Amino acid sequence: MANTTYVRDISTLRIADAEDAGGKGANMGELVAANLPVPPGFVIMRASYLDSMRAGGVDAELSALHREALAAYTDTARLAELCERLQALVQKAGVAEGVGDALLAKYRELGADTLVAVRSSATGEDSRDASFAGMNRTITNVRGEAGLIDAVQKCWMSLFSPRVITYRASRGITADPAMAVVVQKMINSDKAGVAFTADPSTGAQDRLVIEGAFGLGEVVVSGSVEPDTYVVAKETLRVLDVRLGHKTFKIVRGPDGRDTKVQLSEEEAAARVLDDAELRRVAELAIAIERHNGCPQDTEWAIEGGQAYLVQARPITTLDHPAATSEQPAVLARGLAAAPGMASGAVRVLETPDEGHRLEDGEILVAQMTNPDWLPTIRRAAALVTDTGGMTCHAAIVARELGVPCVVGTRTATRDLHEGTVVTVDGNQGRVLSGRIQPAAPTVVDRPAASAPAVEVTATKIYVNLAMPDSAESVAAQHVDGVGLLRAEFMLTEALSGRHPRDLIAHGEQASMVDAMVASVGRIGAAFAPRPVIYRTTDFRSNEFRGLSGGESYEPVEHNPMIGYRGCYRYIKEPDLFALELEALARVREQSPNVHVMIPFVRTRWELEECLSLIDASPLGRQRGLHRWVMAEVPSVVHWLPEYIGMGVDGVSIGSNDLTQLVLGVDRDSDICAELFDESDPAVLDAIGQIISTARKFGITSSLCGQAPSTKPAFAEHLVRMGITSVSVNPDAVDAARRVIAAAERRVVLEAARDQRA
Repeated sequence: MANTTYVRDISTLRIADAEDAGGKGANMGELVAANLPVPPGFVIMRASYLDSMRAGGVDAELSALHREALAAYTDTARLAELCERLQALVQKAGVAEGVGDALLAKYRELGADTLVAVRSSATGEDSRDASFAGMNRTITNVRGEAGLIDAVQKCWMSLFSPRVITYRASRGITADPAMAVVVQKMINSDKAGVAFTADPSTGAQDRLVIEGAFGLGEVVVSGSVEPDTYVVAKETLRVLDVRLGHKTFKIVRGPDGRDTKVQLSEEEAAARVLDDAELRRVAELAIAIERHNGCPQDTEWAIEGGQAYLVQARPITTLDHPAATSEQPAVLARGLAAAPGMASGAVRVLETPDEGHRLEDGEILVAQMTNPDWLPTIRRAAALVTDTGGMTCHAAIVARELGVPCVVGTRTATRDLHEGTVVTVDGNQGRVLSGRIQPAAPTVVDRPAASAPAVEVTATKIYVNLAMPDSAESVAAQHVDGVGLLRAEFMLTEALSGRHPRDLIAHGEQASMVDAMVASVGRIGAAFAPRPVIYRTTDFRSNEFRGLSGGESYEPVEHNPMIGYRGCYRYIKEPDLFALELEALARVREQSPNVHVMIPFVRTRWELEECLSLIDASPLGRQRGLHRWVMAEVPSVVHWLPEYIGMGVDGVSIGSNDLTQLVLGVDRDSDICAELFDESDPAVLDAIGQIISTARKFGITSSLCGQAPSTKPAFAEHLVRMGITSVSVNPDAVDAARRVIAAAERRVVLEAARDQRA
């Protein structure tokens, strides 16, 4: 065969060659055709992969195993096993002799031992419908013929990683995969990043969004540092917004030719990446790509020695937002979209909850962070913005339940937003905009009257998470099966009136706290009766208790309170405080026997045994029909659950936030590490699967409290297939959760029916 069957120069390729050169290779050829600066290189065509697999005698087995892997993509352990076998087959086949000769000959044309980047270009990648962004392998700083052959094999093997198989299955891509590979001269970039020719968060096509960091662009694409973000008007190239990121390190080519991580000083980390001239040049190149390809583009760029290069381009695959108008307000702050909705008002920056009286009704509360003490102030705020925090922090939880638009993790809102300034908080997109903006009125279309849609019926119970009694009646009126998680902390904060409970005891005022808790929990129990309400006992951490009035006299100072003096262990060390909570629950159950108790943060067998003894000896424990639950937040529960069940526990609720945090070792409230926090990580799913399996084996109830079942269909299907008996989500996610769970149950039933017929 001619060498061009296996290898072609990038400059000879066009988009029509995408089937053979892959999306990445074909797109790079289009950039060359548009006379845009592209590093020289070549593409190892998909025929090289196909012929190598045939020559190695593994093609038929690859096809059969791939079909099996697609069918098993929701079974984490089985998928991992199949992927290992698939990758071993690719490695066994290696690079066929004729293919190797052709690609090495082309490599020598670049110059002996030229340093190159080797990037996958699989069929279907970088298309309008599926980006496969960052999923298959990219290997930088490859030198020498042996290194190139090895890198090509690794790219081919990445066709069969679990994440790629899962992505293909979820998108309905079932054809046998094949891969071309792009080889280009390595750009030793001083700075690099990405450029979108439309705003991917809003769909606005009148602007560019450019992100940049120092060193190689891998730190931007992988999200391992917070890049600078620049928003540029497409028509005039006027800079609309600049947000400097905190770039803690950069990756550069080390003396040995390999990627080396270099830590940056605080001054370097905060420095601006692109000056005005560089920003304009990157914007011009991105616009030129869009004009050539005729649709919005997601591009990667690199600057070496003042020269800007384009190293990748693909269509943006997620533009499903309505186009924005050219008259757009300035973005004053960005963060995580923690609670949906939009609200406008004057900014009020507060440092502590004691300053809450300064907030006027309808103002925008801006704070560094919040805790339960802020609850009365948040109730009066039109919206909430914080410097720190993630999707599961106090601010996010309270805001979602109260229906207050919220943006967290902005880093600098308390500095950037000035008191009295009128702003609009967009909790849908995680932005704070200048001025007062009215949300667009929904379009009203005349349609014939129709009856309300039928509620999906699910075998899996759909519970809600609650923290306060404010919305008890309205939430109870929804189609929900009960309360799977009733958090005590917010109600207790109000019952304490900001004082430490020991301060109340010291003054003989503890009865007022008990009475207030009885009123709050009782209201929720009555609203949902006879449906179950699972009350999780107080899980304040020592730093949160310490923040209460008088707390400094009673609380230890811990370096890491997240895994310190909290939950079950605290109850057995301070049984007199725990007794007050048990007294309140016992009084509530006299009127609402549907209320049950759940113990959080259980770490060991002996501490739970002592805690259950305290419950049994209390008025609560002597009541008939009380269910005793434990939270599964600590990975040790996986091991101890059979013992816990033997001690009388008859329900387990998986706290996916803490469990994910402790399995993966990532702070759930960190805005910096937000992308690492993934309930769908195989390690987390394995722990969840073992907990549910144990619960099924011993015939107890299993639940999961978190948002993932309503937002991640694949995650919900995992839970259904594992046999979970219920999920508990925020009230605004009930309908979505029910639809997703119902769809998953239908698939399981249909598959079982097909298997029986077969």
